[in-house]
Amino acid sequence: MSEKFIPNITTELRKDIVKVPEIIDEASGIIIFGKKIKSIIFTTDIAIIRNTNANAVIAVYPFTPHPAITKSIIEAADIPVFSGVGGGLTQGTRASYMSLFAEAQGSIGVVLNGPTPLDTVQAVCNVVDIPVVSTVTSKYTLIDEKIEAGVKIINISAGKETADTVRHFRKIYPELPIMATGGPTEESIRETIEAGANAITYTPPSNGKLFSKKMDFYREKERSEFKNHIKNEQK
Repeated sequence: MSEKFIPNITTELRKDIVKVPEIIDEASGIIIFGKKIKSIIFTTDIAIIRNTNANAVIAVYPFTPHPAITKSIIEAADIPVFSGVGGGLTQGTRASYMSLFAEAQGSIGVVLNGPTPLDTVQAVCNVVDIPVVSTVTSKYTLIDEKIEAGVKIINISAGKETADTVRHFRKIYPELPIMATGGPTEESIRETIEAGANAITYTPPSNGKLFSKKMDFYREKERSEFKNHIKNEQK
């Protein structure tokens, strides 16, 4: 049976977007509040967030979470946002307040770092009505008590060991929603999906790299136009 035709509507101003690898469509997805999420772009760059075909964004960053950052990302995004609320340096009451703020602003979920102590996990799970996501960095991460405390999704980011780590936790938790980094190639993404990941986080090129590519295009266009100009003058 042939695939159904899918109409694709865009404009000249909006066609140049950051596209996630198509292989991610093979993931089962995670349905959250009626929205199926397969691809999650990992960035805090508002320009990229506004110009991507990813299903959602995971906005975590290596600084103390701040309401101004969360607010700006959620207001700019036109896709669901998983907001980082701490767990490393930011713990206890502050993490709870950040979680409440993220939910009030419209986050679809909150993300806690791997080192988050159990009491902070419990505190966050007790105050929000959106999924709490716990980051897993290796197969040695202790998550049993965190799941019992209310964690609904794990986010596996274990570098080259990600697929093996997904496989490890999928065996222990057959129905646990798992999002995971897919790596840089289609092969690594497929391996992560086949290992049991329901959704894939994708790290886009930096704004600088994207701009460099566009500037190369502009330079080539100018070079071509200049050559055509010279030819026309010589006629």
